[in-house]
Amino acid sequence: MADKNTLTDVVHDLLRKAIIEQALKPGMRLPEDTVGEQFGVSRTIVRHALVRLENEGLVVTQKNRGAFVAEPSKEEAQHIFEVRRCLETEVIRVLCQGIHKDGFDRLEAHVRHEDVVKGKNDPVSIRLAGEFHILLSELTGNSVLARYVSEVVLRCSLIMSLYARNHSSECAVDEHSQIIEAIRAGDQTRASEIMDHHLGAVAGRAELTEQPNSIQSILSHYGKELTN
Repeated sequence: MADKNTLTDVVHDLLRKAIIEQALKPGMRLPEDTVGEQFGVSRTIVRHALVRLENEGLVVTQKNRGAFVAEPSKEEAQHIFEVRRCLETEVIRVLCQGIHKDGFDRLEAHVRHEDVVKGKNDPVSIRLAGEFHILLSELTGNSVLARYVSEVVLRCSLIMSLYARNHSSECAVDEHSQIIEAIRAGDQTRASEIMDHHLGAVAGRAELTEQPNSIQSILSHYGKELTN
C-alpha cells in the first residue's frame, strides 16, 4: 500500500487532471466520501488533496457545504491572464539566455504529442497546451518562477473550460513550434512577440469582456436577415 503522502499526490493529480480536462465542471461538488470511494482512499487523503487544489485556485471550499470546482469570475480571469503574460515574458527572457539541449528535445517531444491529439480531443489538447507552458517554465531552472507559472496556467485552463468559445489546437501547436524555434535562435524579441500573440488569442477565446444582452442587441443580429 502506498504511503499517505504518495496517495495524496495521486488523488490530487487525478482530480486536477479531471478538472483541467473538463470532466469535472466548474461549480461541481466534490464530496469527500464519494471521491474516496472512487479512488479507494480515506476521506482524510481526499481532504488533503482538496486543500492542495484549493491552494492552486482550482477548488473552493464553502462552509457547511464542502468543496466545489472553482468558478472564477470574469474579473478574476482577466487578472489571472494579465499575471500570466508577465510571468511568461520572464520565462522567455531566461530561456533565450540559454537552455540545455535536452530542453529542446523535451519541448519538441511534447509538441509531437500535442500534434497526435490535435483535432481529436479538445479537453486533452487544452491540458497538453497548458503543460507545454509549464514545461517551458521548468526549463528555466527557477523553481519559484515555475511554481507560479504552473498555478496561473492551471487556473487559465479552468477559465477556458468555463468561458471559452472553442479551443484551436492547430493554432496552439503551430505557435508552440514557433516559440521553440525563436528560443533556439536566441531571438528574445521574436519569441516574446509570438508568446504575447499566443496568450492574447487564448484570452480572446475566453470571452472575458461582457457581451451585450439587451433584447435590442440580441434581436438586431436576427433583424439583419430581413435586409438580406
